[in-house]
Amino acid sequence: MQDTPPSVPDFTQWPSFPFEGDLHVKQLDEPVPVEPPRRGEGNRECTACKAPDEAYIWVGERWRVRAMDRPTGLPMVLILESRSHLDLGDLPNLLAAELGVMTVRLERAIRSLDGVARVHVNRWGDGSAHLHLWFLARPYGQLQLRGTFLSLWDSILPPISEAQWRENLALVAAWLAEFGGRPLAEPPRIQWQAPSSLSASPTTAVADEPEEDTASVIEAADEIPEAETAEAPTEEQPGTPDQNGTPIQNGTPDQAGTLQAAAGEHAETPAQPEVPKQADAAQRTGTSERGETPQRAETPKQAAGSA
Repeated sequence: MQDTPPSVPDFTQWPSFPFEGDLHVKQLDEPVPVEPPRRGEGNRECTACKAPDEAYIWVGERWRVRAMDRPTGLPMVLILESRSHLDLGDLPNLLAAELGVMTVRLERAIRSLDGVARVHVNRWGDGSAHLHLWFLARPYGQLQLRGTFLSLWDSILPPISEAQWRENLALVAAWLAEFGGRPLAEPPRIQWQAPSSLSASPTTAVADEPEEDTASVIEAADEIPEAETAEAPTEEQPGTPDQNGTPIQNGTPDQAGTLQAAAGEHAETPAQPEVPKQADAAQRTGTSERGETPQRAETPKQAAGSA
């Protein structure tokens, strides 16, 4: 006799639950005798260890902070990582104590942004053995986003503007730099227009630009167990012949596995948030070849009683 799935749980009636309509509970799979190794475990390469400092918005002696590779639905989504290849339960006393300090600092920095009410701190670690904590900013006034479903809402909400996203990254990086380390995120450049172009309607150019997919927490490869991301092997099919009549072999897409949750990217590619390197003071006050003057990030005040 086939097992009957249980009825949907009570949380589907919570105001914060993102879905409505007819829902069904999946059948629970049988447990596996041996769990597959995570990234950075066993013989599997660690993408966090391979990532250069330029892939992060702030770096210190023992900690680094990175972002998704493009704007998300929430005002800010950041990840705190240890430089050492250690998991949470492997931290020595020094790093364990510093983890608490860094958690408080980063929470305060994100909460100082305009429009942020709360900062959710999460740790899953089912996809990667390298310690990484997620920091999710809940927008102020959005009471429906309260609670445990915030990471799901991040994938549902439309992404914030790239200019606002880059400005938020720069503010958080500058806030952390008040206590040491090196900020690597800068605010967006001001898009200057010549007087003759002010009358032109910008809507035409914007309409022609393709719409990018949104990165999200639930799509992050570091949180997806191997069993859920594995793809069945497929036979290579010859591609369209080139001009000389030689068939071109179509490559098989790599397994989704970036830290930024971009579908179709290579599994071993480290997260690369598109933020330029920190320029020195002389360069940041100058004018670029295109006539664009970089906007200098304002360093937020140091919070009283900081860790």
